[in-house]
Amino acid sequence: MDQQATYEESIGTESSMQIETVTPATWRDYLHLTKPGITISNLMTTFTGMWLAAKGMPDLKLMIFTLLGSAFFIASGATLNNFYDRELDQKMKRTKNRAIASGRIHPRNALAIGIALLVAGLIVLAVFANPLAAVWGLVGHIFYVLIYTPLKRVTSLNTVIGGISGAAPPVIGWVAVTNSMDLGAWLLFLILFLWQPPHFLALAMMKVEDYRAGGIPMLPVVKGFYETKRQMFFYGAALLPASLLLYHHSEVGLLYLATAFVLGLIYLVLLMQGFKTEDDLAWAKKLFGYSLIYLTVLCGAVILSVLL
Repeated sequence: MDQQATYEESIGTESSMQIETVTPATWRDYLHLTKPGITISNLMTTFTGMWLAAKGMPDLKLMIFTLLGSAFFIASGATLNNFYDRELDQKMKRTKNRAIASGRIHPRNALAIGIALLVAGLIVLAVFANPLAAVWGLVGHIFYVLIYTPLKRVTSLNTVIGGISGAAPPVIGWVAVTNSMDLGAWLLFLILFLWQPPHFLALAMMKVEDYRAGGIPMLPVVKGFYETKRQMFFYGAALLPASLLLYHHSEVGLLYLATAFVLGLIYLVLLMQGFKTEDDLAWAKKLFGYSLIYLTVLCGAVILSVLL
């Protein structure tokens, strides 16, 4: 009896120590819950869509509320993704210290924040932009939270399907100005959709052991690096002509055309180098970095080209 009591007391003491060692959440934890880096990069494409649709600087009030509503949607998706993936995050080295996974933020609080941000996004876009913008915000949100996030557990196609949510922000910007799904909106959607697989599959290669440990069937885990690079090349090859089509069906000029061609050509060269590289992880890191440069410079080219 005494040994049992001593054992139970030691277990209780250990549990208390574990609870006490959980650091209280800070404002930074709540900020990181919304993945601000992803939010900002998506807002860049939203602004680009607005600028292109307006053929220059859009109405200031419309721009502010469209970006704000889009930010709410994106932050909501990130928060609910963190909520849904909290158990998976505990299994992976790069995510186990996230605020929900580590216990600093209670899942119930994260769920409430995610829902509140979703409602705020719907209201802001529907009232201050137009209902079509709110619909596209909801489409992107649904594909990210309710389709892409659960599919991460069951199929390597999650990256492609998740591309639909990542392609929604520039469309939100476009329809906020035009209130219609013109060809320009669909071309922006296509460009962003094709850009994402090489970008995120490069990241999946870099973090392949984390995904393997988490039991997540990302393409590099289930098919290996060669098949991953092969599929990345096909998307990159399709991205080049898709980006050039924007020149023929919108207000962008020769500056954009030349920039898109050079950026796409460099992208293809880098993707081809992947088949000969001796260091797959170094190559994936290089490609991932370039994909960010590609998107940023392409958006800049759209903005500048409209002005010229």
